Amino acid sequence: MSILLYLILGLIAGTLSGVFGIGGGTILIPGLVFLAGLSQHEAQGTTLAIMLLPIGLLAVLKYYHSGHVRFDIAAFICIGFLIGGLLGATIAVGMPNLTLKRAFGVFLMVVALYTIFAK
Repeated sequence: MSILLYLILGLIAGTLSGVFGIGGGTILIPGLVFLAGLSQHEAQGTTLAIMLLPIGLLAVLKYYHSGHVRFDIAAFICIGFLIGGLLGATIAVGMPNLTLKRAFGVFLMVVALYTIFAK
């Protein structure tokens, strides 16, 4: 795939992350699977790799300067995410690609329905 596709996916994911506070994976994983032809495992691993760098730094600074960042909460979430990320990756790498892809799709549908219908 072309570098331009990856740059556009990153731009879209970054923009939507900044607007909605979503993880870029909700955009990047489907984009990498359906547009770039990666397997579900490759898409998830690649998306996790981008989190190793401070990709959200500028967005966080913008929210921080507006008084919308709770670092006290974020620190504990980071600890849980560190442990949960290892646990989740251990589970995911043992799953067949199709099962993982379907589980991801169900997860996105549940989140979407909850977001639409929750009060």
